Amino acid sequence: MKHEVILSGFGGQGVMSIGKNLVEAGVEEDLQVSWVPSYGPEMRGGTANCTVILSDERIGSPLVEYPSEVVVMNRAALAKFGPHVQKGGIMFINSSIVPDKVDRDDVKVYYVPCDDIARELGNPKVSNMVMLGAYVAATKVLKVETIENMIHEMFTGKKAKLVPLNMEALKRGIACVEG
Repeated sequence: MKHEVILSGFGGQGVMSIGKNLVEAGVEEDLQVSWVPSYGPEMRGGTANCTVILSDERIGSPLVEYPSEVVVMNRAALAKFGPHVQKGGIMFINSSIVPDKVDRDDVKVYYVPCDDIARELGNPKVSNMVMLGAYVAATKVLKVETIENMIHEMFTGKKAKLVPLNMEALKRGIACVEG
């Protein structure tokens, strides 16, 4: 089992957080992991992407040219990484921002209205959690329970009040691919 993922969008969309969450959950589930961030000239608003590898075997190189999955949070990400997804791979598109339809019949595509769902939940910052839920549900590479436990660990003390919101965002993302 080996999942090579490129996650991409604007800085501030939580792309790096999704990647870090995947890697931390992978460690929790005893997988071999790799996380390589890449930023554009500006952090917030510039381009941001990261490469994540989750594998049950040793990872030879953290570089990924043809990912098995791509998470696209904006149009530029679709143009840059969409053509490189492996045949039989999966694409996750933030359909709130990316109106384009994927013109490939050799990949599975999930259109997830991340930003719309986050706004419905009252906090635009949880759009990444919506996408994380969709990714985990569709790929089944990680257990949903592991992600839920991580949410509880991430938000403690004064931030504990954010747990229900993030859990709901995760569940709404799951429903986008299971419903």
